[in-house]
Amino acid sequence: MKTNRQLNDATQSVWAGEKEYLVHGATQVPVVLSVAYNYDDIDEWYEVAIGKRKGHIYGRNTNPTVQAFEDKVKALEHADAATSFSTGMAAISNSLLTVLKPGDRVVSIKDTYGGTNKIFSEFLPRLQINVSLVETGNHDEMEKEIAKGCKLVYLETPTNPTVKITDLVRITKAAKTAGALVFVDNTFATPINQNPLTFGVDLVIHSATKFLGGHADALGGVVCGSESLVKEIYHYREINGATMDPMAAYLLLRGMKTLKLRVEKQQENALKVAKYLSTHEKIEQVFYPGLETHKHHDIAKQQMSGFGGMLSFALKGELDAVRQFLPKLEFAHRAANLGAVETTVGPARTTSHVENTEEERAALGIPEGLVRYSAGIEDIDDLISDLKQALAAIDV
Repeated sequence: MKTNRQLNDATQSVWAGEKEYLVHGATQVPVVLSVAYNYDDIDEWYEVAIGKRKGHIYGRNTNPTVQAFEDKVKALEHADAATSFSTGMAAISNSLLTVLKPGDRVVSIKDTYGGTNKIFSEFLPRLQINVSLVETGNHDEMEKEIAKGCKLVYLETPTNPTVKITDLVRITKAAKTAGALVFVDNTFATPINQNPLTFGVDLVIHSATKFLGGHADALGGVVCGSESLVKEIYHYREINGATMDPMAAYLLLRGMKTLKLRVEKQQENALKVAKYLSTHEKIEQVFYPGLETHKHHDIAKQQMSGFGGMLSFALKGELDAVRQFLPKLEFAHRAANLGAVETTVGPARTTSHVENTEEERAALGIPEGLVRYSAGIEDIDDLISDLKQALAAIDV
């Protein structure tokens, strides 16, 4: 979208990336299902194929509907370029494998999403890539590890599922001093609340399945950054084939039109739920960066414009309490997803860290009685009443 001024996120969510792809007077981007694209002129075909001219060649490489989605996210993240993937984990793994080689070193945090943690603890070491995982929020220790030398610093803030916060300005500065790249998973914050590229971060990653889409009906991932870095990652993805489906791109585009509205309501609900739970006798601890009791609440206030729709809490009575509590909830899906318009709940042992053993979860600071709560857009009074009656059913 061409304009002489920076548009608000609400406007970008609706309009960015779409006008170029509207055809026949349509007001919505079409779903282009064609696998290949015809060229009568072989020279034009070649120029498009090598990237000298705009256009599309083959569905594994690019697609008009997918391109519109990428352009919308790019605008919201204030990035120079973006490329998409079939899933969020494809975005993470492809990005890591693009820049890392045997002998490289990665510094990250312990409290990343379970699938990401598996890449760091299991898959990268197989490739002789060294990984150092630091206690999340221990900025001094992270700076020391970075200063030892590394190719990449990988962050997730807020984290999944305990919504811990990392100081992006501080750690990015340390990484740049060491000559390292910085990648940030921004799924929980969304571009509505946080734009890591503005802090000097090199690459922003999203599981588009979550808040970007917002309706739990489309898988996808996307990364945003500089033209040169995104071009490298795109090349890795186009050859290895983790391509976003055009129908998924259409659904994500549709969902993103209400992104700002949804996120604002979700985080309004999340804060009220967190405050309610923090005073309840059957709750051991509540994790939400919007609470003043959160260890890094002040950092979250500095780098985020809102605290997001995700929280988690530990029940007294642990797993036995979880077994009694979850089935009683009426207005929540018990499912391994988040960021949707409907409230979604589940323990880390069956959602974010199902791939990890109980011992591994304990080492990561994730109690078996932890419940991840993705606040939806329902009426807050109904959500609170639902939590109240479900908590009353716990008898352990």
